[in-house]
Amino acid sequence: MSVEKATFGAGCFWGVEAALAVMPGVTATAVGYEGGSLDRPTYNDVCTDQTGHAEVVELDFDPLKVTFEQLLDAFFELHDPTTLNRQGPDWGTQYRSVIFFHSPQQEEQARVKIDRLTAEGRFKPKRIVTQIVPAQTFWRAEEYHQRYLEKRGLASCHI
Repeated sequence: MSVEKATFGAGCFWGVEAALAVMPGVTATAVGYEGGSLDRPTYNDVCTDQTGHAEVVELDFDPLKVTFEQLLDAFFELHDPTTLNRQGPDWGTQYRSVIFFHSPQQEEQARVKIDRLTAEGRFKPKRIVTQIVPAQTFWRAEEYHQRYLEKRGLASCHI
């Protein structure tokens, strides 16, 4: 089995992880922090909105069972990509909409997807503010954040 990685930031990572983890072809998920300047950030560090990290979900997927395109579709369904540094009641750069790409193909697919959604007018009159940036160091969040909703018997949260 060939496994690829994908990393998405779409607001609070708990609900995003819960939604992506149940997709057929997704073989593993972890929540954490990416895109900032501090090594080994903690949740408390990231919540200061001073580290530059986004709350993200990093996942492993089998591209024969789920395509990156399908993951992008889910990503854009799970959150509002038109709100800058905010999702619902959560605000700060750690809640930004971001795709950390792991290959030139992922970068291209993400750009094409945003262009297509824009051309379709799906989010009009707003514009998509999702960042598309190279994958950086993924810092795994504290264990109590992993599968947070599942551990509490919840299927989703406010995302």
